[in-house]
Amino acid sequence: MPHPEHPGESTSPQQPDEAGPALDFRAFVEQLLDEGDAVAVEQTVDPHLEVGAVTRRAYELAAPAPLFTSLTGAEPGFRILGAPAGMSSGRLGEYGRIARHLGLPRTAGPRDILERLVAAMHANPVVVPTGPCRQNVRTGDEVDLEKFPVPLLHQEDGGRYFGTYGFHIVRSPDGEWTSWSVARTMLRDRTTLVGPAMPQQHIGMIHEMWRQRGEHTPWAMVLGAPPAALAAAGMPLPERVSEDGYVGALAGGPVEVVRAQTNDLYVPARAEIVLEGYLSKDETAPEGPMGEYHGYAFPEGKRQPVFHVEAVTWRDDPILPVCAAGLPPEENHTIWGTMISASALDVLRSAELPVEMAWCSYEAATCWIVVSVNRARRAALGMTEKRLVDAVAETLFSSHAGWLVPKVILVDDDIDVTDIRQVVWALATRSHPGTGHHHYPQAPGIPMVPYLTPEEAGSARGGKSVTSCLLPDGFRGTTASFEGSFPRALREHVVGNWARYGYRPEDGAAATAGA
Repeated sequence: MPHPEHPGESTSPQQPDEAGPALDFRAFVEQLLDEGDAVAVEQTVDPHLEVGAVTRRAYELAAPAPLFTSLTGAEPGFRILGAPAGMSSGRLGEYGRIARHLGLPRTAGPRDILERLVAAMHANPVVVPTGPCRQNVRTGDEVDLEKFPVPLLHQEDGGRYFGTYGFHIVRSPDGEWTSWSVARTMLRDRTTLVGPAMPQQHIGMIHEMWRQRGEHTPWAMVLGAPPAALAAAGMPLPERVSEDGYVGALAGGPVEVVRAQTNDLYVPARAEIVLEGYLSKDETAPEGPMGEYHGYAFPEGKRQPVFHVEAVTWRDDPILPVCAAGLPPEENHTIWGTMISASALDVLRSAELPVEMAWCSYEAATCWIVVSVNRARRAALGMTEKRLVDAVAETLFSSHAGWLVPKVILVDDDIDVTDIRQVVWALATRSHPGTGHHHYPQAPGIPMVPYLTPEEAGSARGGKSVTSCLLPDGFRGTTASFEGSFPRALREHVVGNWARYGYRPEDGAAATAGA
């Protein structure tokens, strides 16, 4: 991140209408509306549960993202966007909203998205004097978070959540490491929020550095961030690697940032809402419960650190994005899971393992990742199944991406890991009940996985496994399918005559895409 002594300010900053949708949340929302992948909900909607209910139904129907423009009790102009990275209907491109976060065409598929993420190189952000996020500024006694339409998203939630689709910004005391990280924050009162900062998370690591100095952690939170910046914040990059420089290569241009009002952090100039202040070195308060990414809600909350807000800035007519977490797919799976997939793929490739592809199946709630193995490369390396399984486990479980995902499923490269039907088929027909499951009880892991024992959750270790669905040596079978059981010429004839057989064009869309 630029430091105050060499900020590298742009002498001719872009005007607000010059930034593409991947770098400007407002332009992103307008693009979704133009494409029919968002709908302006003009009927008055209550932030108390109704916003959450509409958003959850939109996820489950793959319906357009709801933009709530009239909210009970909210100031005129304040809006909420639900399901900002939900799945879309087939006619709009299933992964369209996710692709648009990265400046990709709506037709981009999982492999296109992952290869863009893996190939991205670091690029410096550009500091500008001001930006749309400064159109409204409140500091000190003027701060009142209650003025925002903060929704209660689930009836079991312990409070209203301000931050469900935003990211924290913190920086190490030596100024060498700036972390952007996605995490939730619950509204506590007019000037404070409360939320997790686990020791294994980068925000928790930096928080501990400041605590050891006896100081609060300077902090900011960005809501309605440039979509590419939000995606970068969800990328589990290695420790001491800053996310801010990752954005430019994703979006084709550097993210513009401005210095915070009250501390030395830099925040995206085009954000909808920015909160500034500090993470208390010792104060905690009850937080939660909340509907979680794994699809469950528990009856109790926990004590978590308190975030003090000393300034809040926002664009005119601000849009607060929300994720109504729960059963997949929602943003914890579509954005976070996709970013984990890209990071895991890069880690495995960098270790020179014979890995073709990696994908966190959205249906698995970011609790498993499917890894396909290049059979020819594996044979050339002479890797036995056990040796490969252990190498994947050692490489992945020691990485930040592998810390987040407890289960790995290994398949051969004839399986499309992004097709859940093929993954289930491989699990059912290729994984041996006695020899196919490998457990790693000492591997570190995120303590939020529902099936962990209290001891595993307390130690943040265990519950990790690799399931081998690799075909046994000498296997002679072939796949009986349209692709595998008929000559190419006949397949092309059938596809070309699909309408003549009496089928509608949409009846062949999935088959054509997979051909």
